[in-house]
Amino acid sequence: MNTAEHTPLWIRGARVIDPSVGRDDARGEVFAKDGRFVDKLSKSDQARAQVIDAAGLILAPGFVDLNCRLGEPGRGARESIRAGTLAAAAGGFTSVVTMPDCLPAADNVGTIQLIRELCARDASVRVLPAGTLTKGHEGKALAPIGSLKKAGVVAVTDTTSGVQNNEIMRRALEYAAMFGLVVLDHCQDSSMTDGAQMHEGAWSLRLGLRGYPRAAEEIVVSSDCVLAGLTKARIHLQHLSSGGSAEIVRRAKAAQASVTAEVSALHLLLTDAALAQYDTRLKLNPPLREEADRQALIAALVDGTLDAICSDHSPCTATEKDCEFDLAPFGAATLETAFSAAYEAIVADGHADLNLLLQRLTCGPARALGLDAGTLRIGGLADVVLIDPKATWKPSAKTLLSKSGNNPLLGRTLKGRIRSTFVGGQLITKDGQPAK
Repeated sequence: MNTAEHTPLWIRGARVIDPSVGRDDARGEVFAKDGRFVDKLSKSDQARAQVIDAAGLILAPGFVDLNCRLGEPGRGARESIRAGTLAAAAGGFTSVVTMPDCLPAADNVGTIQLIRELCARDASVRVLPAGTLTKGHEGKALAPIGSLKKAGVVAVTDTTSGVQNNEIMRRALEYAAMFGLVVLDHCQDSSMTDGAQMHEGAWSLRLGLRGYPRAAEEIVVSSDCVLAGLTKARIHLQHLSSGGSAEIVRRAKAAQASVTAEVSALHLLLTDAALAQYDTRLKLNPPLREEADRQALIAALVDGTLDAICSDHSPCTATEKDCEFDLAPFGAATLETAFSAAYEAIVADGHADLNLLLQRLTCGPARALGLDAGTLRIGGLADVVLIDPKATWKPSAKTLLSKSGNNPLLGRTLKGRIRSTFVGGQLITKDGQPAK
């Protein structure tokens, strides 16, 4: 993305919230110059600055997404870096960690360099590539993690394949720790989920679909927490879906294990009952679970057991999803609606205030990976979102920017909207559309 010198930015009149330092100003000002926050602008800079009156809006650091897919390279029919990063900006995300299950897999320096080149040309937000943990994310032989770190990856993961062998996982954690990399893990014992389509429970029985038990996730969460304690490596558990998983993480943190965890916005908002009409857009991995799980995940997010909210953006083409439920791929396009889904589930329903929600979208995920993001500190990257918490809106296939059409919240009235997103002090999107 282009970070060249540009017009200074002066935003005033907004309620400024920066959870990283506990800032909450009823009517504050934020200044940026040359892509970074500054304490103030000189008179000459003020005279040429882009001045925005943000009265009635919330100003917060740009969101950080630790779990998304941008299609390229190799899956351009599903998503492109150009469209996906514009969608990220429309959803308030200014930094995204993209998963390595592209084609070819991001298990080598060449693929990482290709991703970085594509992003330099097409990305509208900061794209932080993750590399695979094992070659071809097949869970058999370790990837060249040291070389991947030198190439610029911020974490390593085998994404939804997962490492199914605990000895390999142990060695991978030790190897990643040597290079200061966090291991991201999708927690799934695949021996328990062969052919699974949705959460194993009353709704799977009613719909006649093979179930995915909570235990398949919780077993791996448990082993990861044990291995984190053994190796002293840092591990981040991706998109947890089970209340039992949250409790395991809670106990691991109490024992000082180096574990962090996230939940997707959809798992905060919906349950398996939403699948009553076999909507393939809601076929997710991990699956939507029961109301008790949703409430437990919300409680874990509020008490700090869960550190971050992710989009879990997993785009598919409309054709791929337009088939029988058991033939459809897993995944939903969620970047543009993640904030509104989480806002409705957490703030509008009275579980916590906006400050906590913003913490889990900004400094929470940034700290989990040690990223320079998610803050309004002076000298930091001038990534900002303006939010209208009172707005209601309906996502439409005609106006969403993602190339994918599998957003399950299309047509639903949502609360809270991202009005503007700035990256490096430059306006990228306004009211869900490109600024230029």
